[in-house]
Amino acid sequence: MMGPAHSLSGAAAWLGVGAAAAAAGHPMPWPVLLVGALICAGAALAPDLDHKAATISRAFGPVSRWLCEIVDKLSYAVYKATRKPGDPRRSGGHRTLTHTWLWAVLIGGGASVAAITGGRWAVLGILFVHMVLAIEGLLWRAARGSSSDVLVWLLAATSAWILGGILDQPGNGSSWLFPDPGQEYLWLGLPIVLGALVHDIGDALTVSGCPVLWPIPVGRKRWYPIGPPKAMRFRAGSWVELKVLMPVFMVLGGVGCAAALNFI
Repeated sequence: MMGPAHSLSGAAAWLGVGAAAAAAGHPMPWPVLLVGALICAGAALAPDLDHKAATISRAFGPVSRWLCEIVDKLSYAVYKATRKPGDPRRSGGHRTLTHTWLWAVLIGGGASVAAITGGRWAVLGILFVHMVLAIEGLLWRAARGSSSDVLVWLLAATSAWILGGILDQPGNGSSWLFPDPGQEYLWLGLPIVLGALVHDIGDALTVSGCPVLWPIPVGRKRWYPIGPPKAMRFRAGSWVELKVLMPVFMVLGGVGCAAALNFI
């Protein structure tokens, strides 16, 4: 799928988690619901850091382009080192390592560790990165073009500072789900894991499928492209994605938000 659909699906997924948490008796404070949805929307773009034309690879200027090259080479090296006889030969690392459940868990776990050990500035850094990606994904028309990059960064930095301050206030969610001392913001990794997995599921619906299960082998392949029957798949950017899935994500997100806040 394309960036806007990925971001919408990520936000809708976290709002759905908010609804489930409310139903289970662990309701999210509204700042956790809001921040988690934005983080998840941003994290839903992150697996495409292995592709030089992806939104995330352009979002942070030369830094993200440099990271893209490194991640692409790393992903390709891991693919070559772990492929089985049934896996095809390929010339790049797109839709390999960063499109797996293991990568999602590692990135989310790393963010949680950074949040609880790095203090406020680590939390603000995590928020800033994902606010940039959320803006690029959800407001993609307004964020187009290199001339808007600085404005996006300023908006993301301001949003991260304000939202971080709100979360720090008692009862607003810094200790949501993990209330013990020293576990503040441990939950930040959850929307990151979810966003990456939602991205992978979205890509699995497209023609090429997605090797979500790696390194678990399936038959003669270790990089088996998981997906529905071919007749049910679509091309990225097609009318199915734009006219069907994106409106569905919007409706599901709205319903999830209303349920999470006990409006329905």
